[in-house]
Amino acid sequence: MSVIRVLIVDDSALVRQSLAEIINSSPQMQVIGTAADPYSAVEQIKKQKPDVITLDVEMPKMDGITFLRKIMSQNPIPVVICSTLTEHGTATQLQALESGAVDIITKPKNTSRAFFEESKTQILDAIKAASQARVKKMLFSKSLGNPSKKLTADAVIDANFSTKALAKTTDKIVVIGASTGGTEAIRVVLQAMPRSCPPIVVVQHMPENFTKSFAQRLDGLCQINVKEAENNDSCIPGHALIAPGNYHTLLKRSGAKYYVEVKDGPLVSRHRPSVDVLFRSAAKYAGANAIGVIMTGMGDDGASGLLEMRNMGAFTIGQDEETCVVYGMPREAHERGAVIKQTSLQHIAQSIIKAAL
Repeated sequence: MSVIRVLIVDDSALVRQSLAEIINSSPQMQVIGTAADPYSAVEQIKKQKPDVITLDVEMPKMDGITFLRKIMSQNPIPVVICSTLTEHGTATQLQALESGAVDIITKPKNTSRAFFEESKTQILDAIKAASQARVKKMLFSKSLGNPSKKLTADAVIDANFSTKALAKTTDKIVVIGASTGGTEAIRVVLQAMPRSCPPIVVVQHMPENFTKSFAQRLDGLCQINVKEAENNDSCIPGHALIAPGNYHTLLKRSGAKYYVEVKDGPLVSRHRPSVDVLFRSAAKYAGANAIGVIMTGMGDDGASGLLEMRNMGAFTIGQDEETCVVYGMPREAHERGAVIKQTSLQHIAQSIIKAAL
């Protein structure tokens, strides 16, 4: 396997040094250059031709979003956003994902060994996933437009699926897991769900604080209600809960009522939140009433949990290779026999609704 060549773009010399040390600690990666601003980065890109770029969005001379859009519209290279761990600016980071960045990582600022090792693992995993990502040229209009709660043309639900029929399936629940490329994939699926859909719980590998803005963004785009999950939140038809970054989210049941438990804990399958944790809880508490969906992402998080769900009678769906940004998690699930139906991103919502009837 060839070494992954990484360019670091950040106006902080300390961050550049810290990231370089982390990246160069992996025998699979090499930092081939650093840049303090986008203009310097352009020269590095021409000379070094990196496989992956880590990019801060708040920089002098040219903001990171503008620079990212130039990259993605002219010479697409996988870009990982490297950001501070604060709620301030999360809307900008999410805008970066919509503009073609494949992932978000947070800058390690805690010097404790445990925190550093977790940050190191997440940074290296994100860069490795980005190196495998399918990126394509993107066109950007001057205006992003105003989001509205309506279906998009690429994810229209068949008119045969009626609200009346769905009303009979109140005991069904949907659990979704995704990683690299998942923010866009989740948007496509949730934007196509009608208000009468079963409750939905989502784990997207994402840093702390970003999930709240992500949920708010989806809530403005979708017909259903979307929010970041809080401990003991009820799972309600027509609502989706997004697992908060850095916390595991489990499905629980009390009588006929589903709810979520949000808790701390060690990394599971190299992640927190972990898709496996959510899926295994769905297998235990929902069984055959659950519908499990695994989408784009690197690694195997969710594969074991989805197999447990299938063995308990749940209907399971895997995103196909052609529409994945990284065909890792769905591949692992498929190869382990966990996936009943493999389909394109554009047909996942339709498959969920059919299974819920």
